[in-house]
Amino acid sequence: MSKPRFVISSPFDTYSGYGGRARDFIKAVISLDRYQVELLPQRWGETSWGFCKDHPEWSFLYNYLAKPDWQKIKPDLWLQITIPNEFQPVGKYNIGLTAGIEATACKPEWVEGLNRMDLNLVSANFAANTFKAMSWEKKDNRTQQVVGQVKLNKPVEVLFEGVNLDVYKPLKPNEIKTFKFSEIPEQFCFLSVGHWMVGEYGHDRKNISSLVKGFYETFKNKIGSKPALILKSSVAVASYISREEILKKIKSIRSTVNSKNLPNIYLLNGEFDDSEMNELYNHPKVKAMVSLTKGEGFGRPLLEFSLTGKPIIASNWSGHTDFLHKDYVSLLPGTLEKVHPSAANDWLIEDAEWFRANDGAAGSRMKEVFKKYKQYHRLSQKQKYYAKNNFSWDKMKDKLDELLTKYVPEMAQQVPLNLSQLTKVD
Repeated sequence: MSKPRFVISSPFDTYSGYGGRARDFIKAVISLDRYQVELLPQRWGETSWGFCKDHPEWSFLYNYLAKPDWQKIKPDLWLQITIPNEFQPVGKYNIGLTAGIEATACKPEWVEGLNRMDLNLVSANFAANTFKAMSWEKKDNRTQQVVGQVKLNKPVEVLFEGVNLDVYKPLKPNEIKTFKFSEIPEQFCFLSVGHWMVGEYGHDRKNISSLVKGFYETFKNKIGSKPALILKSSVAVASYISREEILKKIKSIRSTVNSKNLPNIYLLNGEFDDSEMNELYNHPKVKAMVSLTKGEGFGRPLLEFSLTGKPIIASNWSGHTDFLHKDYVSLLPGTLEKVHPSAANDWLIEDAEWFRANDGAAGSRMKEVFKKYKQYHRLSQKQKYYAKNNFSWDKMKDKLDELLTKYVPEMAQQVPLNLSQLTKVD
């Protein structure tokens, strides 16, 4: 008796947030052991990719690659992991999984994509609530007369991005092999993780430009030991060109700060696997993480870092507030602002709004964490256990099992008919 076919199209072989999400999801589906899983690789823009059967962490996926003629028989279940406007129903039952949304609105094509699927999964409550609240007038292309509304009419459920506790865990200094940081004299470093994407100064989604300026301003002219800031960042791909572009941005911002006594900023550019990222998070010189992000579909690095038990400073808005407990981390106040034209793209529209963390509050909290580290470190231990107990990969798998049981109809088991080719008729 064969299991129902579950075909998953996703960028599982890419070094991207969506790639990590896809691999964790696929592992969860396989572990349920009730589907015949088949995988279709999908490119993810210009994001670096590295799938091969010899990859130390991804090799198990190789055996699940769909055959070229996979479409000859309609799959029982079809799932796409991508942005919603690309969702297309292919199977008997169709599921869309997306990280969600980073602003208060998106283009109508996203909601129309959600409506093409039988079930939609998003990473955080922020995304679910935002999709449910949106609606647009639908106009006739010829007459421009309003002919209806575009609004969500298919179910959307939250499936958070669970962390593998076997990988993301505290490490001792002697267990850190990848990053020596001997060239960094500072013993206290803030860490920021995120791609420095499009957008003029102060308008890039991760808001790294404001963080750089605020860090310089906060710790300029400080007498004695200063903290440093490590930026784990890149643009579309890890390359010499991307590194030089980011360095140019940092130097440009540095030139606007009126001081000759500035703290150091270090750029760490490139793609690292999960174990390497955990080493980075646990490095003894890395004392805290800071993110002034304008909006997150989920904010996976913040969750991963929280398992170190080190302090976190982050914007008090969007997806990461699901797993960052307000009593255990520093959530920064701020205001909503329009998405700047320089940051608008295929999914971010100018009419939408996202978050602007208060620069003064960010600077003050970085100062406090630096001066009163033990106090904030004690609180962050509670965040570690909160994340560990509620947002693990195992918990995510259990939630997935619950959702599939609730929504997906029973699929007929395929029973082979082993009939004799020749039968005597008496």
